[in-house]
Amino acid sequence: MTDGLRRGWRPDWPVSLLGLLGGLRRGPGDPTFRLDGDQVWRGIRAPSGPATLRLEVRPADGEVLAQAWGPGAAWVLDGVPSLLGGDDDPGDFRADLHPLVAEAHRRRPQVRFGATHLLWEALLPAVIEQKVTGQEAFGGFRRLVHRYGERAPGPGRELHLWVQPDPATVRRIPSWEWLRLHVDPARSRTLVRAAGLADALGRLTAADADAKLRTVPGIGEWTSAEVRSRTFGDPDAVPFGDYHVAKDIGWAVTGAPYDDEQLREFLEPWRPQRNRAVVLIHGLAGGRPRRGPRMAPRTHLPVR
Repeated sequence: MTDGLRRGWRPDWPVSLLGLLGGLRRGPGDPTFRLDGDQVWRGIRAPSGPATLRLEVRPADGEVLAQAWGPGAAWVLDGVPSLLGGDDDPGDFRADLHPLVAEAHRRRPQVRFGATHLLWEALLPAVIEQKVTGQEAFGGFRRLVHRYGERAPGPGRELHLWVQPDPATVRRIPSWEWLRLHVDPARSRTLVRAAGLADALGRLTAADADAKLRTVPGIGEWTSAEVRSRTFGDPDAVPFGDYHVAKDIGWAVTGAPYDDEQLREFLEPWRPQRNRAVVLIHGLAGGRPRRGPRMAPRTHLPVR
């Protein structure tokens, strides 16, 4: 295995790689994400090309060691501090506005939001996850990556690590292939449409991303929040419309599920860091008790 490029980074807070990067993992079978002991491996399509990134924390000195291979190696190494929350400033967050948030913040004062600065990487799986079960979404993403992505460079190949397809490839996927991937026409049309706009979308900033993303037919509030949270580390990007979030937060706060409007009202005092409050509460209280069978995946689409 060649050494690739290396860098070290020492943040001034304790870093949990899985805590920060777990949101980038699309299910346990995500082909672009691997856990190997204490190491996290990712297959990434950087602006300069595909890359394999390996991250490891040395707890004794708090240093993060990063190693990368491929044409995008230098770009992904430059972005390691941002990826691990280095651009996120929670200093003015008002944890004292609610006792549950205050307790959650006392236990986890270093909750950070990392930023990939790769909008397409976040948008593709977010659209696939629209209005379907996790099982169906993760399966569709996995099949798409295996069929139209590419092996990650360097040791990524030995680890069976993949890089998701680029917008040009997605734009060329025919309608019948989407059905074989178990992605219905509504979601595939949105992806093909977004792929045609990928260059313009990739130039969006955190300030204008929400408004511009939601002008694309098929991209609404939930998808925009999912994309902005991962791309820019936006601590205010609450995924309203999610099947679980409002219910879970309401249950934790009052013992009864919220709807989205109740959640908006509850979170308003924390603007512009509303999602930090959501993450803290969820981390402390977990999800509400589940009753009844899981929602079953749909069966009217062909499966490969």
